[in-house]
Parts: sequence; structure tokens; C-alpha cells
Amino acid sequence: MSALHFSRVVIVGVGLIGGSLARALKRAGVVGEVVGVGRSPASLERALALGVIDRAASLEDAAQGASMIVLCAPVAQTFALLHALEPHLQPSTIVTDAGSTKSDVIMAAKTALGDKVAQFVPAHPIAGRELNGVEAALDDLYDGKKVVLCPLQENSRADVAAVRAMWETAGGVCEIMSAVQHDAVFAAVSHLPHLLSYALVAQVANAEDAALKLACAGGGFRDFTRIAASSPEMWRDICLANREALLRELNTYQSVLAHLKAQIEAGNGDALERVFARASQARLQWGAERAAAADVEP
Repeated sequence: MSALHFSRVVIVGVGLIGGSLARALKRAGVVGEVVGVGRSPASLERALALGVIDRAASLEDAAQGASMIVLCAPVAQTFALLHALEPHLQPSTIVTDAGSTKSDVIMAAKTALGDKVAQFVPAHPIAGRELNGVEAALDDLYDGKKVVLCPLQENSRADVAAVRAMWETAGGVCEIMSAVQHDAVFAAVSHLPHLLSYALVAQVANAEDAALKLACAGGGFRDFTRIAASSPEMWRDICLANREALLRELNTYQSVLAHLKAQIEAGNGDALERVFARASQARLQWGAERAAAADVEP
């Protein structure tokens, strides 16, 4: 067993992300008890039946004696959860999150926790599946996956180190970023792709001949739209929470589309091929570097 040990980890939101973290910590043998907190009694009962959590409790009860509290709920719920937690937050407890946006989460934490914000260490695991819910949780979801930490000035080194150790024990590879840099980067490489995937499925599904188009759809449509099966509530919150950075990326993307549209209208195959060639080379290089670094498929 690792020298790292948490007597009680509280998972708020026991779905894919929170459930996978619970499974990973149990796999590593570093947690005495995993307590689940959530809105849906049925979901918590399912998590208990699957052995993902050891018991379910209210946030108030779960906070008593907790080593680590991890918020895995949609980011729009952050303020309400931390506001409810603040009166019951013990000095020795570390709080962290798994939200896909960070600037809004940090603002919510500072408002809700006041002086206790020093106990909150913002984080974001870059992992997921197109499936939702605790049934989709995997104990190896985070193996080799990047986890971004966005520490606050108020955080102690020991608390940041504990959050890092938790994610590394779950299989993650941690990296430090500022909240502003995080939100700008992931607007481009995560939030925009999800928005585009949802948009394409909506376009096809709303067509008069939607059934025929979907019947004829192949691998390209499948690969491009896989993430459109992700949680609508979660991605609604992410788009709104990171709207400024996302709108900047969306405007840039629309400019690229406008350029491609103009070349198609003009019949300019050479210009199209130049753009495609640059994009193809960039994608091949990224895939090769990613595979070499993590031993995964490109």
C-alpha cells in the first residue's frame, strides 16, 4: 500500500468523473472510506450497489472528519455547494474540484468560503467518456491523463501537494496552470469541439431527411460526434461559464470556415488543399507526439 492515505474522501456528484476517482483511489488502497453526496437518491443507491462508495450522506454529515472533499458536480453548482459546506468545513479538510472551467469556480469559491478559501485547491482532470453516470465509472479512467491544477495564492504547499498526490495516485499526470491560461486553452481544445459536435448532430437531426442521413452516416460522423453524447447539463454550464474565451475561439473558427466557404464558392481547390495539408500535418504530428508520450493510439 502507498504511504499516502486518506481516512475519508467525500465525492460530491458520483457520476462518471467522481465515480472513476472513487474507483481509482480504492484500487490504489489509499482511502479508508468513500462517502457519496448527490441530488439523486437512486444514483447514490446505484453507486453503493456497485461498490463505488461505501455510504451516502448529506453534505453536512459527510464533511465531519473528511480528509478530502471533491466537487464533481456541474460547475454551475459550485457556489451553492461551497456555500452550504462552509459552516461545516473543518480546518483539516482539503476541498478540491474537477470542473472544466476555473476562473468562475475560483470566484465562486472565494465568495462562498471567504477566509476558508485557502482550503480550496482548484483542479481539472482531462479525462472523460461519451457515457454518463456512475455505471460508466472506470478505475483506470485517469491513467496517463493530464490533470491541471490551478492553485490559489492562499493555498498552502501541503494542501496543493495532497491534491496532486491524490490525482497522481489515481493515475493522473499533474500540471500547473493559471486559471486564465486554463480557460483559454480548454476553450480551444475541449469546449469548442464539444460545441461543434453538438451543433453538427443538431443540424443533421433537425433535417427533413434526418433518418436517411443518420442511416448513411459512417465512421467520420461517428468520430466527430462521439462527444455529443456527453452530459448536456455539464456542457451547458461549461459553455456559459467560459463564454468569453469560448466566443473568441468560436469567432476565430467562423473566420476559418468563412475562408473555406469562399474557396469552395470560387472553386479554388489549391487553396483548400493547402489548408487541409497544414491541418493534416498538425494532426498527425500531435497524434504521434501524444502516442509517444502516453503509449496510446494517435
